[in-house]
Amino acid sequence: MKRDDKLLIWDLPVRLFHWSIVFCVAGSWATHYAGLQWFGWHRRFGYAVLVLVTFRVIWGFVGTYHARFTSFLKGPREIIVYLRRSTRAETSGHNPLGALSVLALLVALLFQACTGLFANDEIASTGPFYGWVSHQLSNRLTSWHHANSEFLLVLIVAHLVAVLWYTIVQRQPLVRAMITGRKQGATAAGEPPVRDSRAGVAALILLALAIALALTIRAAPQSSLVLF
Repeated sequence: MKRDDKLLIWDLPVRLFHWSIVFCVAGSWATHYAGLQWFGWHRRFGYAVLVLVTFRVIWGFVGTYHARFTSFLKGPREIIVYLRRSTRAETSGHNPLGALSVLALLVALLFQACTGLFANDEIASTGPFYGWVSHQLSNRLTSWHHANSEFLLVLIVAHLVAVLWYTIVQRQPLVRAMITGRKQGATAAGEPPVRDSRAGVAALILLALAIALALTIRAAPQSSLVLF
């Protein structure tokens, strides 16, 4: 099948989401270890991650063809068939293994952001929804928040290793593709390139999610950490 470097596969909202998540996750980790004076920024990065991942989930149903989950998520049988092939068929979007990686990262990021809303540091800082749960439940969610951060780190490292493998060994410039949106490879029948990124629709969804989160945080009860 003829290779074509001019096919737009990843729409603008997907690309902006990807690099925004990279920045926000890196910022979350940096501010977590930078000290209490940076906790406000840690919370802001967490809010951004929550809005971005929620947007990506919604975009997985209403976005452009290759952004939709139905275009790249496969069942166990398709994944097994893919793994048994001696040669990997080229895909215009995510291959079955890449799709699993995307799903795992989205779930882990969403879980991380949500548990952080109820967490506390046993010193002075709490998430904005701490007042809606008991201290015991907050402690449990905090432990899950910490444990999931380690799991998330494993997923990120695995993702980076896979990108390096495809870039160096398979000669597929995935980083460039996520910048330009144009992925080198064959386009399978019935998988059209992107004609319109629908950036306006994406912007409205992001704005609505940000407003909803801000209003929910404002409505949450004010509560401070009391240990004694």
